[in-house]
Amino acid sequence: METRPLHKRIRDTLFYYTVLSFIKILRLLPRKPAIFMMRLVGRLLFQILGRERRRTVRHLTVAYGEEKSEKEIQAMAKQVFLHFITTIVDLIQMPKLLNKGLDHLITSEGMEHINKAMASGRGTIMITGHFGNWELLGAWLVRHGIPLKVVGTTLYDPRLDKIVVETRNCAGYTNIPRGKGTREIIRSLKEGAAIGMLIDQDTRVQGDFVNFYGKPTYTPTGPAVLARKFNIPIIPIFMWMRDDFTYHIECGKPLALVKTDNGENDIVTNTQKCSDTYEQIIRRFPTQWAWMHQRWKTKPDLGQVEQKTQ
Repeated sequence: METRPLHKRIRDTLFYYTVLSFIKILRLLPRKPAIFMMRLVGRLLFQILGRERRRTVRHLTVAYGEEKSEKEIQAMAKQVFLHFITTIVDLIQMPKLLNKGLDHLITSEGMEHINKAMASGRGTIMITGHFGNWELLGAWLVRHGIPLKVVGTTLYDPRLDKIVVETRNCAGYTNIPRGKGTREIIRSLKEGAAIGMLIDQDTRVQGDFVNFYGKPTYTPTGPAVLARKFNIPIIPIFMWMRDDFTYHIECGKPLALVKTDNGENDIVTNTQKCSDTYEQIIRRFPTQWAWMHQRWKTKPDLGQVEQKTQ
């Protein structure tokens, strides 16, 4: 039985049908007109979504306040909104894009690192982030022969979650609900699949505090734990958007993971390596990351952090 307040149920239902309406409209339009329309919507949302705008500005200020002016940070925040509203177009138009093929839209470098890892047959962990267009990245990888499964957070509204999962299935990669699919992840790795994981957000999963933009930041340790347990590589891969709304994929070398007799320290060290990889790509393209997320929500116990950094 539904226990949420009536006004929240009405709000969520209105939002759901608004999303459905936009899906129908955007799938009828050519890509560039759809992007133009949604960027107008993005400018409007930047003005009316006060909480998300303030949160984005606040987090950008934490990261860049010492090197950028308030005006520059406001401009960056607006570009964050415009970037993600643009990526929504490609998510919604995914079936159309797949029918046309993706290679006219996407270039890549470093794929030899993934191909070499996959050839070992031991499975691979690929880390990416809420950056660029991670959903389109997954679709492109599958189209280029990578058997991919992704770990994703279940959305608060089952109707919206169904849309996202169906879109991923349409793209050819399998969705594993975060926190509920440990057995599926292990089985898939043993079968030689690639598991895509996004650990650039503060979520309710096993994690530890590592450095991110100079602050202790709660970060999921799943990739480091799995890599150590199954002796498999962690490969960073990111897709960023060009000014003409095409994309480029950068696949890095496997991270140089440490493995000593101290497993706990190894996991923290290797999670820091993952975090450093995120920070490097975000610093290059700061308006293509989800700054509206509360990345520093969980506060560390100072004694714990001091002990782990000694």
